Amino acid sequence: MQKGIILDTGVLVAFLIPNDKFHQWAVASLTDIQYPVLTCEAVLTEVCFLLQRVHLGRDKALQLVKQGYIEIPFCLSKEIETVEKLMQRYNSVPMSLADACLVRMTEIYTDASILTLDSDFRIYRKHRNQEISVIMPDLER
Repeated sequence: MQKGIILDTGVLVAFLIPNDKFHQWAVASLTDIQYPVLTCEAVLTEVCFLLQRVHLGRDKALQLVKQGYIEIPFCLSKEIETVEKLMQRYNSVPMSLADACLVRMTEIYTDASILTLDSDFRIYRKHRNQEISVIMPDLER
């Protein structure tokens, strides 16, 4: 059972949309983990935006938070300076606010892995030079 999961936008969207290309992978990945998973408000904002035209999509995403499957321990106002520096460092990628928050979360929750569909997390580094533990599908297929 995988412990310490930080959840990115794409996986949650794929999990909630049955006909998404990565739905089965997301379901399988979220089956064998210890709950709650962690994320940030920026990720939930992206998820709600992407699910706005999906019937009950936003409601289902928020319900996962209400039911305790997803926890949002990250406080941007306390981490804003570090997050801003990350976004500046990866300006050429470019790094979104949500991605910067998740990278910062990996610095705080040192044993956690990011569950993502975003290959940019293979580029990003925590503490400037440490690889981030990433769980993602093999996108080469």
